[in-house]
Amino acid sequence: MCYTGGMDDAKEEIRARLPIEDVVGQYIELKRTGRSLKGRSPWGVDKTPSFMVSPEKGIWHDFSANKGGDIFAFIMEVEGISFREALEKLAVQAGVELQKYGGGDKKVAERKRRMKEILELTCRYYQFCLTKNERAYKYVVEKRRMLKGTVGEFRIGYSPNQGRALVDFLKKKGYKNQEMEEAGVLNRFGGDLFRGRMMVPFIDTGGVIGFTARLLEAGEPKYLNTPETMLFNKGRFVFGLVQAKEAIRQNGFVVIVEGNMDVISSHQAGVKEAVATSGTAMTENHLKILSRMTEDVRLAYDGDAAGVKATERAIMMAGDLGVNLSVISDYHGAKDPDELIQKDPGLWHEAVKQCRPAVDYLLDKYEENLDLSSGVGKREYSDVAMKLLRYVSDAVERKHYEKIVARRLDCDVEDLHAKKIPETETKRLKKLELEKSSDVLQGVKDNLQAIVMYGGVTGVKGVELPEDETKKAELEMVFETRYQEWDKEMLEREALALLSRYKVEMNRQEVEQLTMRLAELEDQDGEAAEQESAEILRRIMVLKKQGN
Repeated sequence: MCYTGGMDDAKEEIRARLPIEDVVGQYIELKRTGRSLKGRSPWGVDKTPSFMVSPEKGIWHDFSANKGGDIFAFIMEVEGISFREALEKLAVQAGVELQKYGGGDKKVAERKRRMKEILELTCRYYQFCLTKNERAYKYVVEKRRMLKGTVGEFRIGYSPNQGRALVDFLKKKGYKNQEMEEAGVLNRFGGDLFRGRMMVPFIDTGGVIGFTARLLEAGEPKYLNTPETMLFNKGRFVFGLVQAKEAIRQNGFVVIVEGNMDVISSHQAGVKEAVATSGTAMTENHLKILSRMTEDVRLAYDGDAAGVKATERAIMMAGDLGVNLSVISDYHGAKDPDELIQKDPGLWHEAVKQCRPAVDYLLDKYEENLDLSSGVGKREYSDVAMKLLRYVSDAVERKHYEKIVARRLDCDVEDLHAKKIPETETKRLKKLELEKSSDVLQGVKDNLQAIVMYGGVTGVKGVELPEDETKKAELEMVFETRYQEWDKEMLEREALALLSRYKVEMNRQEVEQLTMRLAELEDQDGEAAEQESAEILRRIMVLKKQGN
């Protein structure tokens, strides 16, 4: 879908209603510095505050991550969503009805609106049913030990075990079976999907988007979730985040538990930073969303093989996102946080505080499961350990762990480095390096354009200037922040230096991209692959000569 024409008017209306400092302030703490506001990068890449917001211009710029733009660009980056999703999200906050502006797919927008109405009504219906069913209410407050405030905060309900109770209720409200099916509350026979279960709604900033449901007694499946819909995507949704946001930002860390009940129990016990992924393993999208709020991520997984694998996957993702990952592992004999909290809430607080760095935790787990007195055990340990350490992005930290592994194996660090890196791993690392190189290149380009546009420097050739007004305003803020006090001669020297560096970085990046493409062609046969390889080699030679 493409938003054009009237959507420009909608964007301007949203901008007018939502001050940029209010939008950004939902994610990071901002402090005034003159006419601008300053805060820490939501991407966790700065040591000192380097995120600037100009309320006057309605733009932001992150000097550490080399990103910037307006409120739409910020929401796209910080939430990891498309422009369309950002537009719709901000339109809801601003109270702007996009349909009135004649752009987009009105039918899709109307379907989503009806789905939201159905899910909100369904949630209220289930909440009402809980108050009227003594057995369900006892289960919630006695067996699950939920306080009245917790029941209300998480909007806990009960789905009647009557086959079509919800369907009949929604039909009386004017909704059709097809709409209920799209909202994810019908089964394949046209009846209620959820029956005789404690209902826990999935809630995001826009309201209810689905449900998870637990049987009150023994049976299968014990848990049942809403299927994926236009509103609910399990790869992106973080359960409990709406309730946890304030605590995460205030205390600077997040706790990821395995189950939704662990989240609810943790919040009731006072550890309100707890969240969970719902019906799926943690994805990169989940971790990206959380990493934008804090770089201190604590995992509270089981210590079994599945928990170890989940921690490994998390480290692989965290290394690319600049996250400090740790593990909560001492449950004092309980099987999970919920059971520990029922035993003693104070022990859960203690466990959260006594988390261990995830790499330390995994290296110890590997040692527990392998015989390091044998050659085979040492080989297997070094294999898994070195694969893990390749995801530790900081060189000093990685060297620290390499020395630990070498001591445990009674070998030299050089011996560990001699182990062959799998080809797929090499490609991943090269891709990551290329992405970081692109960020550096963008920063050089922003600085150069800012000086040429606002510094009165005219003798620099070959610099393309943006036409987009938002980008121009962003570059003006870059200039005001970095170069406002520089004299003409200093600006000219800096511009020439930046231009030279820009050309070198562009050259180097193209060589890296071509080299990666050449490696891919090695696995292909045929005349076309040979011709492309020869052309790439010629191009690489030209670029290297230009760089000398």
